[in-house]
Amino acid sequence: MLDKTNLQSLLEENHWLKPYLNQKKIIFKQDTVNGYQIHFSDDEIEIVYSSISQRNRALLSLTTTKHDETEISVVKDLGVMVDCSRNAVPKISTLKKFIRYLSFMGYTFLGLYMEDTLKIDGEPYIGYQRGAYTVKDIQELDTYAQQYGIDLRPYVQTLAHLNQIVRYEEYQKMIDVDDILLVGSTRTYTYLENLFRTLDKAFHSRKVNIGMDEAFMLGLGKYLSEHGYQNRLEIMNQHLQTVREIASKYNFELQMWSDMFFRLAANGSYYNLSQEQIQKIKASEDVNLAYWDYYSTDKQHYADNLKLHKKLSQNISFVGGAWKWTGFIPHNRYSIHACKAAIQACIENHIDAITFAAWGDDGAETSLFAILPALFVNANEIYGNHMSEKCFEVLTGISLDTFLSIDEVNPCTKDGFTHNNASKYFLYNDLLQGTFDSIAKSEMINEIQAVRSKISSVSTTTSDLSYYFDTVKALIELLELKLNLGNEIYHAYKQNDLQALYKIVNQILPELIKRIETFYNAFKKQWYLENHNQGFEVQAVRLGGLKQRVIDVREQLLAYQKGEVTKIDELEEEHLDFHYFDDSSIERLNYNLWSHIVSTSKL
Repeated sequence: MLDKTNLQSLLEENHWLKPYLNQKKIIFKQDTVNGYQIHFSDDEIEIVYSSISQRNRALLSLTTTKHDETEISVVKDLGVMVDCSRNAVPKISTLKKFIRYLSFMGYTFLGLYMEDTLKIDGEPYIGYQRGAYTVKDIQELDTYAQQYGIDLRPYVQTLAHLNQIVRYEEYQKMIDVDDILLVGSTRTYTYLENLFRTLDKAFHSRKVNIGMDEAFMLGLGKYLSEHGYQNRLEIMNQHLQTVREIASKYNFELQMWSDMFFRLAANGSYYNLSQEQIQKIKASEDVNLAYWDYYSTDKQHYADNLKLHKKLSQNISFVGGAWKWTGFIPHNRYSIHACKAAIQACIENHIDAITFAAWGDDGAETSLFAILPALFVNANEIYGNHMSEKCFEVLTGISLDTFLSIDEVNPCTKDGFTHNNASKYFLYNDLLQGTFDSIAKSEMINEIQAVRSKISSVSTTTSDLSYYFDTVKALIELLELKLNLGNEIYHAYKQNDLQALYKIVNQILPELIKRIETFYNAFKKQWYLENHNQGFEVQAVRLGGLKQRVIDVREQLLAYQKGEVTKIDELEEEHLDFHYFDDSSIERLNYNLWSHIVSTSKL
């Protein structure tokens, strides 16, 4: 029950609510309905709710509705998983703010994905200089989350993806191959004992995701040398049993990514299993299998794979994507289309637990808050689409359409059914080597310029997320100059157009350097507001390297223009079309590895 004191506290922390809740007396009643009901009478408003976050969703809806309303969630468990392991480790203050957003949208849990970003008892080099959370950090956040009806859950790795610790000789003792733990090793299980003991101290929730995804080379490194070739599905099941035994000491309920059951039984495929292959898999009903899939907008695709999962176990959940992991710009529209198809398939197949994963591959450049539009629309889909889009603007200070327009900084993606991360590879594409030049077209500049006018109304007076829009504006202004500049340089050189080269050297490149500096400063402000400092050094190297490379390119072109050199090697070589992938259609081209974008040489 929400008393006056608690309501006042809620309003003080969420001041945007105050103007909407002072008109009538509000009566709160708690019930078992999985959602909420709003009833209007002459002199009061009654809100009937099940959970704290559903009560908060009702309060958000109350800011725009003037009539009775009922929303029922089609799932029991609705959450978001935030990647805290790709250099950007969100501050506790950032996560508290994110929790408030989730609660008013009606979510029930927040997962923190921490490969090596939780300080673990007995493992001093886990999380060292990585911005890792302490037990006290998590306890503080957990207590706060409970006040908003959000269950805080750990997402860890107990088999693979521990790539940041392999540089330490101490941890090489427990590595099979690549970043995969050595099954059967005493050091492996000492580490896992320490991990679960720490999780027990830090988290109130007894639900934990233990990872175990994408361990493609399991059993093929040291394990192979020590034991010879063994059935790899059996190796995983043996390891899973030991993890279950360790976790059971602390009464944890386990969830794991489902893909390795499929991949090991079907020679690497996640989706195509025969009945005979399914019968080989021994999935335990006491471990929830999380079917993760971010790559389709076809409902039948999801439905078929959910049915396939149900042949393994009835304890199934679904994880879709809130795309923020391919550069500085999110894919909200694509996330919405893909998740809508997945949600519909989940409803038809009676899946009652859905998570949206917000990964941060290759440096976590996108703001955590950039995915709020997708999370809002996805929650609406799950609650029956009764909430007005205006509620998003009440919550964030930014209209939904304005926020969604950020997607278009990646050109050719407006319909949202395809996605690319062109803004990242055009940013880092080398001006002389021109790896991505064949994809760049001058008309794309008009597309991204149009976004600037759409988001120009966002300021510090309208939203406390305006700093992220400043980053986006600075990126647009940088790309205006750089997107097609490689082609302009190449053609001017080949045609010996000294007038064009003069303009590039004396006007365009100096201005480009200034815009790189502006973007760097905006992005640095965003990072330090949201994340721990650690990890930004990578961005400093990348963007600082970009600036220095532009300086070097200018010097080379100036020397050529003055006749001090007779040729520029990179421009002498005929530029070929982009061919890292066979399909180079920009509508679908995602290429996210900075180390491969920036140069054809090895870094």
